[in-house]
Amino acid sequence: MGINKEKYAADLSSIREAQARIDSFIHKTPVMTSESLDAISGRRLFFKCECFQKGGAFKFRGACNAICSLDDRQAARGVVTHSSGNHAAALALAAKLRGIPAYIVIPKNAPQCKVQNVMRYGGQVIWSEATIQSREQTAAKVLQETGAVLIHPYNDGRIMSGQGTISLELLEQAPHIDTLIVPISGGGLISGVALAAKSINPAIRVLAAEPKGADDASQSKVAGRIVTLPETNTVADGLRASLGELTWPIVRDLVDDIITVDDTEIVEAMRHCYEILKVAVEPSGATGLAAVLSDTFRNNPAWKDCNQIGIILSGGNVDLEVLWNSFRK
Repeated sequence: MGINKEKYAADLSSIREAQARIDSFIHKTPVMTSESLDAISGRRLFFKCECFQKGGAFKFRGACNAICSLDDRQAARGVVTHSSGNHAAALALAAKLRGIPAYIVIPKNAPQCKVQNVMRYGGQVIWSEATIQSREQTAAKVLQETGAVLIHPYNDGRIMSGQGTISLELLEQAPHIDTLIVPISGGGLISGVALAAKSINPAIRVLAAEPKGADDASQSKVAGRIVTLPETNTVADGLRASLGELTWPIVRDLVDDIITVDDTEIVEAMRHCYEILKVAVEPSGATGLAAVLSDTFRNNPAWKDCNQIGIILSGGNVDLEVLWNSFRK
C-alpha cells in the first residue's frame, strides 16, 4: 500500500524510528482476552491495554517520541502544550525524564485525577477556559513568554508516529487480527495506528469509536471536510477535541468507518472492563468496546466478517467520583 510521508505527516518508517527511539522508556503493554466478552460480543476480542502505559494512557508514546526528537538546544527551552489531561501528564513525564521544563495549559474543567498526574510529574500548570480557543490562546502566550517548543496533543507527525507503535506491538502480539477499533478525538492515535496497521496489512479494517455527544469526526467523514462542533457533551472527557489538518487526511483516507455510541453504552462498557476484565478503564478508553457491543456494529452487514478484533483500551485515568456517579445513573 502506497502510504508515504509525502502524503501524510507520518509513515511506517517514522513509526519504526519512533519505536526504536522510545523503546527503553515505554511499557510494552499486554494484550488481554476474555471468553466472557467474546461470548457477549459474538467475536474474538483482543484488548491492547494502554491503560497500563506509563502515565496511565497511550499518550506517553507520542509525547516521549516528540521530546526525544528535540535537539539539545530546543529541549533546553522546555516544551509547552494544551491538553485536557492525558497528553498533559504524558508530556510532563517525558520532559521530567529528559530533565527539561514542561508548561502545561489545562482547561478548568479537566478531571482532577489528570491534573494531579501533571503536578506529580513536575509539569507547570497554567489554567485556561474550557474552549479550544482559550486553550490555544493561553498556550501561544506561554510560548511567547518562555520560548519553549509547542508539542501539540495530536496534530504533529512525531506524536502520530509515537502512537503508531501500538500497532507494531499489537500485530506482533496478535497477528491474526482482522479489525482494529480505536477511540477517536483529535485523531493522533487512530492516525498512527491506521498508518502502521495498513502498511503492514492492507486488508485490515480500521474502525473509529466516537461518543455521540462529540461526533465531529463522524460528521467530518460524511461531509468530506473537517467539521467542528460548537460544544460537546460526553462523559468521555478525552474525546472532546476536533480533528487537525494533519490527522484529517489520514482519517479521511484510511479509517474505514466511524461508530458512534452514547454515554450509556460507554459506561456499560466501562462496567464490563471492571467486572469481567478486572481492568480500570476511563470512559474514553472504553469507547472501543462500547462500539463492538453496539447494535450499530452488530447489525451492520458490512462488518459481519470482523471476527478477530483488536480493541485499544486507550487509558485508565478515571476520576472515581465521576465513575461512581455514572454507575449510579
